Amino acid sequence: MSVKKSTRRSGIKIMSSLILLLGSLSYIMLLAVINGSAGFICAMGITLFGAIGIAKVLGETIALSYGMIAAVAVVCGAARGLLRYIEQYANHYIAFRLLAVLRDKIFTALRALSPAKLEGKQKGSIIAMITSDIETLEVFYAHTVSPVCIAVIVSLCVLIFVGTKTSWWLAFVAMLGFIVVGIVVPVISSDKLKASGVRYRAEFASFNGYFLDSIKGIREIVLNNAGENRKKELNRRSDILLEETKKMKRDIAETAATTELCVSIFIVIALIVGILLVVKGELSIGKMVIGIVAVFGSFGPVIAISALPGNLTQTFASGDRVLDLLSEEPEVSPVDDGKNITYNRLDVKNLSFSYDGQTQVLDGVNFYAEKGEIIGIVGKSGCGKSTFLKLLLRFWRKNKGRINYNGIDIDDINTESLLDNVTMVSQETYLFNETVEDNLRIAKPNATTEEIEDACRSASIHDFILTLPQGYKTKVGSLADNLSAGEKQRIGLARAFLRGSELVLLDEPTSNVDSINEGIILKALKEQKRKKSIILVSHRESTMAIADRTYQIEDGIMYEQSRKET
Repeated sequence: MSVKKSTRRSGIKIMSSLILLLGSLSYIMLLAVINGSAGFICAMGITLFGAIGIAKVLGETIALSYGMIAAVAVVCGAARGLLRYIEQYANHYIAFRLLAVLRDKIFTALRALSPAKLEGKQKGSIIAMITSDIETLEVFYAHTVSPVCIAVIVSLCVLIFVGTKTSWWLAFVAMLGFIVVGIVVPVISSDKLKASGVRYRAEFASFNGYFLDSIKGIREIVLNNAGENRKKELNRRSDILLEETKKMKRDIAETAATTELCVSIFIVIALIVGILLVVKGELSIGKMVIGIVAVFGSFGPVIAISALPGNLTQTFASGDRVLDLLSEEPEVSPVDDGKNITYNRLDVKNLSFSYDGQTQVLDGVNFYAEKGEIIGIVGKSGCGKSTFLKLLLRFWRKNKGRINYNGIDIDDINTESLLDNVTMVSQETYLFNETVEDNLRIAKPNATTEEIEDACRSASIHDFILTLPQGYKTKVGSLADNLSAGEKQRIGLARAFLRGSELVLLDEPTSNVDSINEGIILKALKEQKRKKSIILVSHRESTMAIADRTYQIEDGIMYEQSRKET
């Protein structure tokens, strides 16, 4: 996806949107908060009961015996470990469950946005989103939501305990410390850290995309002797990413140092206030010890909050990118309440289309296709030939006019029915890292071996497949660099033949094959046309020789160029 330079959502909006994704997992988050709060209180109880023991020695009236005080401190220590384990288990359970849900949502969104909204997008950036961005969100679910709630609960408990059992002046100092450390410092540092986090995620996505493109295009880089230039650019981007990383780490370190300084200051202030209260006779030494120890041990949860902006910088940037994708509207929405068809005829009437709403790519196009004929489309590069084919598949929404299949407009036809009847072979065929047979079965999962081989013979690729180490069972991953563009294209053509759609759209199907294989493919197309409509886009005159009718596109206008007698 495109890289943004700054977040458009506030941190609070991002957090609230991510929290809403909890759904039925909210009760587990509640369990984590309860156990986390109890765990922190138990941790404080270890030192607090030690202070109570000292207060008893100093003459304070304490109902508990020394043995009981020691026993309770030990129990607090054991309970702290158990409660901490339950809290962390619950947090990470939620995190990993939600990461799986988010990945599913992202893949669903990508499916809805493709192919229109994904054309021209850096694949590396998309991969970064579904890998590192999603992983970054674990910080939010496992280490952000419950710590905030725990800090609020524990702080309130401490204030009430210190105020009622020792002095409200000590409670007041503690409250000021909680506000400064847990609210003021994070708010002041968040803007600076958010900016550095956004820059880091943007550079990371950019570097990831450039590096992936370099790996995928290594052959072209070598053939054009561009390795040194590519290396320099890669190093330059790496240096930029490293510099952004250093800036972000430095900002996080400065925030952490500020937090520790503030905590130390308020601990000293609490100690001074406690001593003054003892001097004035308003507080006994024993109660002062209890109150000071309680305040000293209570900053853990708010320190965790103060450290959040450093962790949340990347989380907010990643969350913003993910939420952008999930909220992006697809160019077209699937039709599932329309009509089903069995293709017989295509009629295009007064079709107009523009990508940006200003420049007309196609203007007033009229076109028709019937079964049993091959229709050719020619024109200069960029004139709209491929766009026309994509409109026939409803990859983009037409601006004006009608695309009728059997007299039914394309917008009223169920998407699954449309794709069952119409298929396209693009200029670039993608092969999955599976066997050749599995790559072909994408078109027809239940195809027989005979059907697969017949389709490959029609595409002039069967003999080549038989020369592979394991024939149709050969893994494509081990051949990716050894398959020519023409061989990949013929496998794509075999897919189209295997699928058996009644209307076949071919975008430059012979552009990467030699004249001999071109002749074989054209012969196969001519045989296929008896029961299908074939729309053929090509710049080769030899390819267009088999077309029964030919349309020319110039300046967005399409007109029939010639008609052959069949």
